[in-house]
Amino acid sequence: MTTEKTQVKNSPDPTRPEKRSWLGAGLAIAAIAGVAVLFGVNARKGIGSARVANPGVEGTPRPVEPLFSWTNWLTILEVFTVVTMIAIVILWVVHWRRNPHNPALLMAIVTTLIVWQDPIMNWSPFAVYNPELWHLPEDWPLVSLSPTVEPFVVLGYVMFYLGPYFPAIWILRKLQARKTADSFVWRQPLVSLAAIIFPIGVIVDAALEITLVRTGMYIYSQVPSFASAFVGETYQFPLVWEVVAVNFVMVPAGVLLYRDDTGKAVAEKLAQRARILVSRPRMGTFLVMLVILNVAYFCYGGLFAIVKSAHLSTSVACPWPYPEAKIYDPQGFYEKNGQEGPYSVGIMSTWMSGQPNGRPDVQRGELSDRCGPVDPKRS
Repeated sequence: MTTEKTQVKNSPDPTRPEKRSWLGAGLAIAAIAGVAVLFGVNARKGIGSARVANPGVEGTPRPVEPLFSWTNWLTILEVFTVVTMIAIVILWVVHWRRNPHNPALLMAIVTTLIVWQDPIMNWSPFAVYNPELWHLPEDWPLVSLSPTVEPFVVLGYVMFYLGPYFPAIWILRKLQARKTADSFVWRQPLVSLAAIIFPIGVIVDAALEITLVRTGMYIYSQVPSFASAFVGETYQFPLVWEVVAVNFVMVPAGVLLYRDDTGKAVAEKLAQRARILVSRPRMGTFLVMLVILNVAYFCYGGLFAIVKSAHLSTSVACPWPYPEAKIYDPQGFYEKNGQEGPYSVGIMSTWMSGQPNGRPDVQRGELSDRCGPVDPKRS
């Protein structure tokens, strides 16, 4: 008779909490710290590039009063961005430790990473930032595409592009809870979610951007004369164009996060179907989000690039609010409306702007004198 010894393997105790790896959170923190150091070392205010600076102006005179005549808006906005981003990073780490499988955490990273395209997205819709914002050096590659400067406040885009998803998914879940399984919100949940995100995005973008433009943070130096608000004023805003275009990013950012009854998000399913990094499903999901959101952001810029190359943005913001910077006038519309130089054409001002031969030769004031110097006898 033999005695067979059996080896009993230790089974995990279900009462003990599962250990979470700090690897993901650690890498994210290290990446954010690296970006913060890079920006901090190279941060500057004012214009240090002869390509952008107006040599005939000293200091930072402001011919246009900001909202409520407050002169400290830029400080408020920059402090708000720093504080909220610190809070978001802390919340991100806490939630990653609790539930690293939450796809919203990956989307938060993606909607932050897409800011690498922001200089392009400033170039295409004529978005001109206040040079007194803390920013990167104006002549850095890619950064130089911005008409004036590329500020740090754009790092807060995660709040803007991902924010509408949260009230939208709450509304959708409430609707689904009240409806039967054969109702539209259950049969077409992605369409329903997109339809809810869109009006939220419209309201958020219009309210936020119109307010920020009035604070003097930035302007749209040229907008189409139709489907825009406050046309011809310094604080003009391409209303319909912008609120539609930002949803090119907001809608897919939210739809990719929708979870069905299996608990899997749309982005996760797409990664599985495409067999992207099957052994690393979270990384595969992240790559799907990153590609789709970058393409979506390109579509945003593409719409405005078409408008720009077609010379549809004929209304210029007058008076020019940043005299220490050259007038950003790649198509000559400022000069046509009486604005005195010096002018800046920026980068990509030839065929990319619909003018293969560069900035056209125009006669100052040939359209109007509304941007010209004020006649003291008329004031």
